[in-house]
Amino acid sequence: MNLRELTPSVIGILVRRGADFAAAEDAVQDALVEAVRAWPDEPPRDPKGWLVTVAWRRFLDATRSEAARRQREERVSEEPPAGRAPEADDTLQLYFLCAHPSLTAASAVALTLRAVGGLTTRQIAEAYLVPEATMAQRISRAKRIVSGVRLDQPGDVGTVLRVLYLVFNEGYSGDVDLAAEAIRLTRVLSSVIDHPEVRGLLALMLLHHARRAARVAADGSLVPLAAQDRGRWDTTVIAEGVTILQAALGQDRLGEFQAQTAIAALHADARQASETDWVQIVEWYDELLRLTDSPVVRLNRAVAVGEADGARAGLAALAGVDESVPRYTAVAAYLRERDGDLVAAARLYAEAAVKAPNLAERDHLTRQAARLNAARGSR
Repeated sequence: MNLRELTPSVIGILVRRGADFAAAEDAVQDALVEAVRAWPDEPPRDPKGWLVTVAWRRFLDATRSEAARRQREERVSEEPPAGRAPEADDTLQLYFLCAHPSLTAASAVALTLRAVGGLTTRQIAEAYLVPEATMAQRISRAKRIVSGVRLDQPGDVGTVLRVLYLVFNEGYSGDVDLAAEAIRLTRVLSSVIDHPEVRGLLALMLLHHARRAARVAADGSLVPLAAQDRGRWDTTVIAEGVTILQAALGQDRLGEFQAQTAIAALHADARQASETDWVQIVEWYDELLRLTDSPVVRLNRAVAVGEADGARAGLAALAGVDESVPRYTAVAAYLRERDGDLVAAARLYAEAAVKAPNLAERDHLTRQAARLNAARGSR
């Protein structure tokens, strides 16, 4: 088994034995370093048991007072042996701890990657394009915050899923593919908890990830969904995502990630953009609005309505969306272009480019404005 896959359950065992989170995480990291050194020459028969033993010893060695050491050892004596503890409980507890409501979203993501994902501080810093010292401070603060937290109440699965989705959406920087890492972590979560929304998120990630190769052109520019070469989509991953979604929907406990995934599956099902079932997509957006009442969902629904019922209907739907919602101007530009108002569309594309959250999106919107201006000039 991969060392990183063992990390969350080993930390969870130490926390359950009485170690605070920060000390447990440090001890396990020390044990992992020792494993990398020792295992190539003499691999253990029970890798997880070896890590628990070494990490616990490191934790005890790091305890400053003999009294504190006795307290923790007494607490261990009251617990069942580690071999009898359900690994799923330890892993799940760690997910909930890293997504604790007292943490900011950025801190929760960093702590999840560090403690559950087993990534180094340097790897996380590179993925987020920040200095390693900055990320180390962020992780240290997060560990201090959760060190005193005892999970004696059921954790919020929705919070954990939102953290994992944030990881997935961060992109692909440094030597860590955060999208692939988020999928791996969500698979682990799905293996230890039977919850339709966990399956829904995993399926959503897979369906989005299946389109990755077609999303960017050779020159690095963004390729919109309608213009993507669907022959480059990974049909094996799509099939897996659809199968997982069907299993989730079969539990008859619809949630927002399942509804989002149903929309993604309808896009994946169309052999070309013109075959997209926009009417059914609008219906799923209606379900999603019922579940979340999110302004972003209202914005995306306006696009779907424009495709299903025409640009005028889409603009009417857009009128009910707050203009401060991210990408509102880009959607307005698209619908104005579909409605034939090229002057307004070009102006709106230019405005949207200024507001774009990243360079690739800004360049794409700038090119759209330039394309329409050139088309007007040639008439």
